[in-house]
Amino acid sequence: MNHPHLSNTHPKDTPATIRLFLCGDVATGRGIDQILRYPVSPVIYESYVRDARDYIRIAEEVNGPIPHPVNNFYIWGDGLKELRRFSPDIKIINLETAVTSSEECWPDKEINYRMNPRNIGSLTAVGIDYCSLANNHVLDWGYTGLKETLATLRKSDIHYAGAGVNLDEAEKPAIVSVKGKGKVIIYSCGTLYSGVPEEWAATANRAGVNLLPDLTEKVFQRIKEKIESVRKNGDIVVFSIHWGANWGYETPESYVRFAHRLIDGAGVDIVHGHSSHHAKGLEVYKGKLILYGCGDLLNDYEGIGGEEAYRPDLALMYFVEIDPSTGKLVNLTMSPMPIRKFRLNKASRTDAQWLAKMLNRESQLSGGKIVLDPNNRLCLVWEK
Repeated sequence: MNHPHLSNTHPKDTPATIRLFLCGDVATGRGIDQILRYPVSPVIYESYVRDARDYIRIAEEVNGPIPHPVNNFYIWGDGLKELRRFSPDIKIINLETAVTSSEECWPDKEINYRMNPRNIGSLTAVGIDYCSLANNHVLDWGYTGLKETLATLRKSDIHYAGAGVNLDEAEKPAIVSVKGKGKVIIYSCGTLYSGVPEEWAATANRAGVNLLPDLTEKVFQRIKEKIESVRKNGDIVVFSIHWGANWGYETPESYVRFAHRLIDGAGVDIVHGHSSHHAKGLEVYKGKLILYGCGDLLNDYEGIGGEEAYRPDLALMYFVEIDPSTGKLVNLTMSPMPIRKFRLNKASRTDAQWLAKMLNRESQLSGGKIVLDPNNRLCLVWEK
């Protein structure tokens, strides 16, 4: 590369860009809800665990006592400094829980995630602007739980998309304004292959999620129409999709083709993929960023073994800078954050090196590479 571009430029050096914070699943229900100030009833209906507080006990057996109740900032831990440093214009997450006190658990559902609406401060405290809801946990506590989730987010001035009282609302993209810089359009959807039950699909007369039946041209055209119905010149478009298996680095070729099609034909500037419990590879395609799997950012899986080879304990915070005039990627910096005691912690050099090696192996960077800066952040270097 003759003139590589290093993506760890200080945010103030590029004032014209739109800066986004992106991440994968934020699962603040179940065990995490139980350590917050206003936990719901701990009763859950899983095969082996019937009390959400057991997830606290499992985590404590590995890393020691977890304080509770904790304030709204606790779970973000060392991630708070990163959010303050990069000062993103918009903070985007996949909210992997119902926000409800409903007792109407979805029948025969293996996992039951819910967070008390009174704990929504755990999101508003750090200024979360947008929640993707098209996932396999938003209806864990039934239609009553979904209705309360939507109402709580609206009351808290948090934008959302991907679920609604009917298909029209579930498909409707969110529009988030960035003062002095323009607007960001966010379209959210899920797939059957990510564990979203087929019966959760929203219809004209039924609440639910924006569930794609497949990734065919017919589905693409409907997505394109929805985006074009709200997009104006200069808007940035983020396509947030819950897809793929929980474990494994392989990205199906159909996903790659669909991501490219969205960029080529629907005006999408960033593909924000999630569902995998660990970070996966990424791609820069025609100057546009594709995140095939962001991994979990916050969860209560601490102490639960079985897939250690993927290092699901290593979360990533993605800080993305976009040129609003072209939608192209300007900078990408990723901050590694091990999850310990139900909070984000600053990564060691060894952990950061492991992630850099994995991303370089699994990503499609066309001659680019992921390098570490002195603060253990992962920075994308590529030829523009």
